[in-house]
Amino acid sequence: MNNASYQERRGQIENYFDRTAAAAWEKLTSDAPVGRIRATVRAGRDRMRETLLSWLGQDLQGKRILDAGCGTGALAVEAARRGAHVVAIDLSPTLVNLARERIPHDVRHLVEFHSGDMLDPALGHFDHVVAMDSIIHYGTDDAVHALAQLAERTKGSIVFTFAPRTPLLAAMISVGRLFPRSDRAPWLEPMAQAHIARLMQGHGVLDQWACARTQRVSSGFYKSQAMEWVRS
Repeated sequence: MNNASYQERRGQIENYFDRTAAAAWEKLTSDAPVGRIRATVRAGRDRMRETLLSWLGQDLQGKRILDAGCGTGALAVEAARRGAHVVAIDLSPTLVNLARERIPHDVRHLVEFHSGDMLDPALGHFDHVVAMDSIIHYGTDDAVHALAQLAERTKGSIVFTFAPRTPLLAAMISVGRLFPRSDRAPWLEPMAQAHIARLMQGHGVLDQWACARTQRVSSGFYKSQAMEWVRS
């Protein structure tokens, strides 16, 4: 991993989600009315979250799960309702505080929230790791090295999403870069599925891991690809 590039991008992401976009994400992840474009993003994120949870299974009793990039906590809550103990972490203290406020009382004892780096080894070991839309702003090399670090502390599976490399998404990103820097998110880093698979298969830490399944979700402006890697 290029530690300097990872740290620089991590700082940009934290600043954006903790300051510039916190109010927008609070609304997007609620049931408040939103515009047509954001409605497609909300629907896409809901479908992706359901996909990742279905890969984890209905019965998560006794399992310890890392929700890496938990945002406002929707996935963490659903995993806890299936019996998991969830460690939910996000770079944005603002979003983590919102997640704490929103968590239902019946699963509050099963979720612990943290703000900080998802790669922090102090978080411990896990049965499963979920990284939904949390590596999409990193280059492919940095993303693979991050996933490898998580794999070192994971027994079962890692499910994650990335921005698929498509002409339409490339066009969307190009348009987004026309907006003033203060108004835009750190741009996505599209990845080719075959390329990320080759990098993961060639990574020494991941030599006992294999891709189990993959699925794309496309909903308006939300374009995301999910992959599941398991110990072979």
